[in-house]
Order: sequence, then structure tokens, then C-alpha cells
Amino acid sequence: MKGHNKKAKKIFLVFIAISLVIGGISVAYSLNFGLENILTNAEYKISDETAASIPNTLEGQYEASGICTKVVDGDTIWVSGVGKVRFVGVNTPEKTEDGYREAKDFVNKLCLGKPVGLDIDDAKHYDKYNRTLAVVYLENGTNLNQLLLQEGYAEIMYIPPSEFNPYTWQ
Repeated sequence: MKGHNKKAKKIFLVFIAISLVIGGISVAYSLNFGLENILTNAEYKISDETAASIPNTLEGQYEASGICTKVVDGDTIWVSGVGKVRFVGVNTPEKTEDGYREAKDFVNKLCLGKPVGLDIDDAKHYDKYNRTLAVVYLENGTNLNQLLLQEGYAEIMYIPPSEFNPYTWQ
């Protein structure tokens, strides 16, 4: 019986050691994944204080303008002084769909921390989520909604009534 208890004890200790190693790897992976998500999401937002220090070079040139303070996804941003803005006439992939990250990164690169001009849809100012519907213009005058279509990050999503016809942007 003594030999049997020793063997059971060794097996038990090996089992505990393996469990600790697997658990440690799992925790390390979880921490790394969490840190990666925090860092990734941080790059899509700037503080209101930072936005206030950036000159709005587009003021007075469009119906509304401000600094892009957050990129929600490929077709939704936050603009200082305006709030949440939905790009009218286009639709980019949702979080669970292929192309989501690429579209969001594209908009992030072009907009975050920069002035944007808004041509607000006169036929329908807001969507059902109370987001301002607009064509978004970059500092160089580029229609970002159109650029998203041309670069393959978005598809046309025409919902009447709208003063804009996205089929003319292709």
C-alpha cells in the first residue's frame, strides 16, 4: 500500500504542476489580449482637452465642422461641438464582419484629431439612433463618404429621404 500512495502522490503533484502551467499560460494570454484591446481602442479616441487645442481650419466652410474626437467604426465618428455623426449614403462592415478593422483604421488614419467639415443631410438630419447624418469632408476637401466607396471599405446604403445620391459617388 505504501508504494501505491507514493505513486498517487506523484501523479497528483504532476497534475497540479500541469494545471498551474496551463492556468498561468491562460492568465498571461488573457492579460495580453486585454492589454492589446485597451491599446487598440485607445488609438481611436482623443480627449476633449486635446481636441480643443487643435485649430478648426474648416470653421465657416461647411454647415458644421469640428475636430474628430473618436472613431466608432468605419461610418460613425464623434465630432467636437456636433456629437455622433453617421456617414450618410454608405455602410461599412459591422464589428463581427470581415473588413471592419480595415474600414475603422482607414477612417482613424484620415480623421482622428483632425478637422472635418459636415454637409448635413437637409432631407433627414438624424437617424433613428439620433446620430447626425452627413457627408464628411477632410481638410483637403475630399468627400470621405465617397472615398470609402471608391477604396472598397464601404457599400452604398441609400435610405430615402436624403438629399444625397451616393450612386453618383462611384
